[in-house]
Amino acid sequence: MATAKKLPSGSWRCQVFSHIETSIDPQTGKKKDKRIYKSFTSDVPGPKGKRIAEQMAAQWAAEKENATSVQNLTLGEAIDRYTDERLSLLSPRTVMDYRRTRKKDMQELMNQKVPTLTQEQVQVAINAFAANHAPKTVRNAHGLIAAVLGVYRPNFALNTKLPEKVRPKIYVPTDAEIQRLMECAKGTELEIPILLAAFGPMRRGEIGALTSDDISGNMVHITKNMVLNTERQWIIKTPKSYAGDRYIDFPDFVIEKIKGKKGRIVSLDPNQITRKFHDLLKKNKMELFRFHDLRHYSASIQHALGIPDAYIMKRGGWGNDGTLKEVYRHTMDDKTMSMNEIANTHFSELCNTKCNTK
Repeated sequence: MATAKKLPSGSWRCQVFSHIETSIDPQTGKKKDKRIYKSFTSDVPGPKGKRIAEQMAAQWAAEKENATSVQNLTLGEAIDRYTDERLSLLSPRTVMDYRRTRKKDMQELMNQKVPTLTQEQVQVAINAFAANHAPKTVRNAHGLIAAVLGVYRPNFALNTKLPEKVRPKIYVPTDAEIQRLMECAKGTELEIPILLAAFGPMRRGEIGALTSDDISGNMVHITKNMVLNTERQWIIKTPKSYAGDRYIDFPDFVIEKIKGKKGRIVSLDPNQITRKFHDLLKKNKMELFRFHDLRHYSASIQHALGIPDAYIMKRGGWGNDGTLKEVYRHTMDDKTMSMNEIANTHFSELCNTKCNTK
């Protein structure tokens, strides 16, 4: 680290090497190298001024070193570095998605140098990628690239045209389907997961991680989530979002099913829940839908009962109301035809009454 020196004026100056300038000696015709230094001055008197000058010099040198290393950094290497520096902050699933994007998506960009990457190159790659990938996948991959460039090339802001978002196809099971499902699952290893998802609502990972220590009376405290790590092993982590850590007051008939259990309440992992749930529906010739759709059922019923969104979000662990709005929109679409029929019948009766009085 460079040391600051006191000037005759009382200020402190710290010099740090910047670069070498080469010139030609007019007399000898030979090349001459001259070392160029960057100066940092502090007018603060005493030791504090000395420290300030040295800190400014050290910061500049560190930024210069980082900028130099970025000059030769490819986009793929930048994604690797970006991911590695955030391993302790990212969820295992996010890390897996970043690694997959790095290895498999838009490989024509991965060997491009970060400082010379152009908007046109990104747009062309996105156009090709969008031809055989869902809009959400495209947007996620582009989001990663934009975030990486924001760190390693902060003055370059992408303005890429992305595919339009597609409304998710949300299925909301009916009361009749839920009743039949409970009958079919009674006494099986899926009975408790179905009850926890439909009347919580809890997610697959939350169900897999639930233990008897998380239950007090009818109250269940969601503090853990079962997820796959980068080695594809199931591990227990804290909830991905702040909203995921929550308390759910379950009805008595659900608590009765898990009363007396010690340790893990459900022995299945999330993938096993998904597979066995699909098999159960297929075996009983029921409409095929996702296990996760049981959460939609819970949200839609609470909404129909007039429970405010804030309470539904808190119970379900949703950080925003985006999912709820999609669930409600689907529910309303199902009723649109019957509502239209009521309106049209009223208008027709009104018209017939008027016509008959003429």
